[in-house]
Amino acid sequence: MNKAKMLVVDDESDLELLIKQKFRRQIREGLYQFVFAPNGVEAFRLLQEIPDIDLVLSDINMPMMDGLTLLSKVSELSPLIKVIMVSAYGDMENIRTAMNRGAFDFVVKPVNFEDLELTVQKTLTHVQQLRDTLQAIKENNILRMYVDENVLSFMSRREFESALMANETVEATVVFMDICGFTAITENADPDTVVRLINKYFDVMVKEIIAQGGHVDKFMGDAVMAVFRQEFHTDHAIEAALAVRSHIAAIEENLFDHTTYMPRVAIGINTGEMISGNIGSASLRRLDYTVIGDTVNVAQRFQSVAKPGQIVIGENAYKKVKESFNCQPIGEVTLKNKANPLMIYEVLE
Repeated sequence: MNKAKMLVVDDESDLELLIKQKFRRQIREGLYQFVFAPNGVEAFRLLQEIPDIDLVLSDINMPMMDGLTLLSKVSELSPLIKVIMVSAYGDMENIRTAMNRGAFDFVVKPVNFEDLELTVQKTLTHVQQLRDTLQAIKENNILRMYVDENVLSFMSRREFESALMANETVEATVVFMDICGFTAITENADPDTVVRLINKYFDVMVKEIIAQGGHVDKFMGDAVMAVFRQEFHTDHAIEAALAVRSHIAAIEENLFDHTTYMPRVAIGINTGEMISGNIGSASLRRLDYTVIGDTVNVAQRFQSVAKPGQIVIGENAYKKVKESFNCQPIGEVTLKNKANPLMIYEVLE
């Protein structure tokens, strides 16, 4: 447990001494740290200077700024700081006002320190739960930057654990987009420039992939692999590829030594059956929710033979989109690990 920081606000100096005596063990063991203020004005100043205060224990009747006013200001300053109000017996009107303004709890004077200790413990537990929840939200948002939305959706399914190593055969279209000539930049530019540029180009690609209903399977160096599985998946994949090519072609970079870099993409697209599932090592606790198979391998080979600015598709994809897009045959190519040459086509528009 981290050290809990508490601000005690009271114009009676005796309370400071009593607090230090009654909580001496927690203070000595480093569990609690107390800060003291004689009025609401000084307390609010301390709250602004010490941002990690967890709890405020405040009297209601004080000069300069009373406890109810301070309570309102604390609520505006941070919803994570919880306030316990101290009031005299019979002062129910002020207590109700305090609770309506967001006080977490209250204790009455003269203070019963056993009751106060329990109230403090309960309040600090609540504050820690809030902080843990906030941290979990932040970490989840960061996770979403690293993990594909399809993986997060899969993880949320009830059968997640039992289906961890399950797989399925799907009909889909896979796309490989490679940034041409980027290796030369990595050899000469500083690391910040390299990362800035690659992220800039990836952002263009990802936006168009998502706009067409596809999802990014992985980033591989200066290339992106995307999968489209919805109805008319081949059409959507080509629409995304055309948009990416157009946007990337409009970019011109002024780099080191006054050189100009005009990025281009080489794109390979293939349609067919592929295996979708969690690939990797469960014992290593490292899995990749991806697609594999000959269709995927061939799509990557298409990308490798594509020239800068060229979109290359295979026979299966061509048959599905030949009436929707302007395509022209390139010819047969012999690809690595393929016994027979394959016919490929270029998508013009």
